[in-house]
Parts: sequence; structure tokens; C-alpha cells
Amino acid sequence: MLQACASSGAQVRAAARAAREAGVAAVAEDGRPRSVVAVGVGGSGIAADVLAAVSGPSCPVQVLPVHDLVLPGWVGPLDLVVGVSCSGSTEETLLVVEEAARRGSRVVTVGAAGSRLAAAGERARGVHLPVDAGGRLPRASFWSLSVPLLVLADVLGLAAVPEESLEATAALLDSLAERCGPRQPVGENPAKDLALSLAGTLPMIWGSSGVAGAAAYRMASQLAENAKLPAVSGALPEAGHNQVVALDGPLASSSADGADDLFRDPFEEPPSLRLRAVLLRDSEEHPRTAARADAVEAIAQGRGVATTVLRAEGATVVERLASLVGLGDFASTYLALATGVDPSPIPAIVELKARIGDAAR
Repeated sequence: MLQACASSGAQVRAAARAAREAGVAAVAEDGRPRSVVAVGVGGSGIAADVLAAVSGPSCPVQVLPVHDLVLPGWVGPLDLVVGVSCSGSTEETLLVVEEAARRGSRVVTVGAAGSRLAAAGERARGVHLPVDAGGRLPRASFWSLSVPLLVLADVLGLAAVPEESLEATAALLDSLAERCGPRQPVGENPAKDLALSLAGTLPMIWGSSGVAGAAAYRMASQLAENAKLPAVSGALPEAGHNQVVALDGPLASSSADGADDLFRDPFEEPPSLRLRAVLLRDSEEHPRTAARADAVEAIAQGRGVATTVLRAEGATVVERLASLVGLGDFASTYLALATGVDPSPIPAIVELKARIGDAAR
């Protein structure tokens, strides 16, 4: 998993090159679609959220991420459906892509070459953008799966993601890998420091923009899959109307971890879980959202809730996203290793799929 984190820059370069060589430019020949519906689940589906976040509110058409088995009823021939599955065999994604083909929608598929998804896209006379995951798990192939959608967004004029922007993103990820590498010690390694601050806590991760919100969701998902640690994710201003009230709850109490009990045996009675507020701050925020983020930080600290503020780096929207995602990916892996957890296996997901398969038979 650490190797996958370190290879993020290489993933960006390889995925961009593969998408162009696969003929992604041909998608624009039929003009801009009425909407783009990006479909996927799990480690593959996060690519749909990346597309929506990077396209942003100024996008000339609606970009809708779908993490489900059902295609919205209004989707038809004027719309483009993009199905993403690293393996090319994900049930939910296949069902939605096949339904899109029946409705006559334009189709683009992103996933393993020669897969069922690729075949479904070809039957729909769509364009398939092959992904070579190199044996990595879907969540470890974040950029291999997301970059084809970003190149597609540039081709269709949904967002400005030129080659130089992706190269700058790859360079930023290379630099982050050096700063967060295993040889960098605690105190000089931002990912290790973040990991240690999250140990024994229930992180509440809130983003201050669409891009930061997508990174917050990614971080919460990575903490669950890599470190097997639950986390809550959200985005401001919405989180300020509901999730913020948890700062007044029992997990935020100054006595929640038993710190006031001098006679507690730390081995017989380990500390209770406590909240930790994690604010992902974008360098481009709506002024009112920025004010809310400042206020949330003050409210958390005023209630004795430990708070971490992570600030995006980079000049472009993709770079800013990468700086937050890359740090969270490394931190979730280090937290797993620090707590004796193997970050790769996902037995609960494997069992869930097996049970569904048994039910289907």
C-alpha cells in the first residue's frame, strides 16, 4: 500500500497517456452531452466524485456521480454515462452501463482491458479507456482510475485539465512521496504525524470546498479500508448545520477518555474513543464558507476537541485535490501499520460479496 501511495505521480502520467492513446478525443465528436453521469462504487467509484469536484459549479453541464445499481429515470440519448470499474466486473457498474446502452445513451467505460465492462461499452458503441492497475487494489489505483475522467472532462470542455496541469499534479505527488516516505521520521513526516494524531479518535473530516469535500470523503474511506477505523466525512457549509453538533456530544466531553481518573489502569481500561476535528482547507473557498471553517475550528477548540487543519497546496484544482488526497492516503496506511493492522485485506467486503453471490445462486 505504501508503494501504491508513492507511485501516485507515475499513475497520473501513465493514465493520461493511456487515455489519449485509447482515443478519448473521439468522445467529443458528437458534441457536448446534456449531462455526464459517472457511475462506480468503492475504490473505483471515487473517480466519479473527483470528476464532479474538479468540474465544479462553473461546469456548463450537470455532472452527477452515481454509486448505485439504478440509473436515474431522466437519463437518455442526450446524456453521457461513464462507467468506472478497476476490474471491469463490478456488478453495480455493469448493470447501470447496460441500462444506459438500452436507453441509447452515449457510453464511455474505464477499467481493465478485455473485461465485461469493456465488452458492454463496445456493445453500446462507446469508447473504452483501459486501465492497467498493475495488480493494485482499486483504492490503490486512485489516479489510474480518476485521470481518464479528467482527460475526458478536458476534451468535452467540462473543466480545464490540460497536459501541463496533470504533469504539475504528478510532480506534486512525487514531492509529497518524498516528504511522506517511510524513511522520513515522525516530526518531519506530515503523514506520520497525521496518523499518530488520529490514533484512538473518531475523526470528523470536513472539507471547505467541493474539492476538499471529495478529499474528506476519500480520507474517511481510506481510514475505513486501510486502518479499519471509522470516520465521519462531510463538507461545509452543510456539515455546519448537522454534524457540528456532535462537538457537544459525549465523545467530545473532556472526561470522555478518562483523563480525570487517576486510578484507571491504561491496560485494563484503555482510553475511550474521542472526537478529533479534521478540517481540509482549500486555497479557493467561498468567503462565507471560509468564515464557517474558521468558526468551526474555534468552536471545536473551545470545547476541548483536538483539531487538525490541513491546507491544500498547488496552483490548479487537480493539484489542490492531489495534495489533500495524497497526504490522507499515506496517513491512513501509516495508522494501520502503527496499530498492527494490515492495510491491504478487506475481509468484510469479501464476505459481503460472497454472501450476495450465494443469495443470487
